[in-house]
Amino acid sequence: MISKALEEYLKTMYILKKQNGDIRVTDIANKMNCSKPSVNKAINNLKDNNLINYESYGTIELTESGENLAKKILEAYDIGYVFFKDVLELEKKDAEEEAEKIKSVLADNTLNRLAKYVHKVLDFNDLDCGYDINKEKCRCCVRNSLKGKV
Repeated sequence: MISKALEEYLKTMYILKKQNGDIRVTDIANKMNCSKPSVNKAINNLKDNNLINYESYGTIELTESGENLAKKILEAYDIGYVFFKDVLELEKKDAEEEAEKIKSVLADNTLNRLAKYVHKVLDFNDLDCGYDINKEKCRCCVRNSLKGKV
């Protein structure tokens, strides 16, 4: 298990990869509004946890386990956000803050059940696709369903 701070770095790296294709220390520092030494420390910790591959002054690559964990972090945030905003009807800012707090403390089974509940209550779909927090396919379902409700 990695710290919440390292989760944020990993999530940012995944987003940068999706947006730019390449992940560089400078891009992470700019996106997270932090120093390059902070990024380098996080990179070393993530590398020690086999979540990224990195050689000094090169690009950063997420390992398969790093990419899977980043997807899971984003999915957990989305599930919490949708629950707080659309089910409990919290203000957007409050929903974002609460989702950020719970994303890393709930067990996979709990997140799976919460996702099924959210989808049922909001009538997105029944998630008979075998929804699992560890798979990305349903993350897209949540995003697509939200576009129709907004």
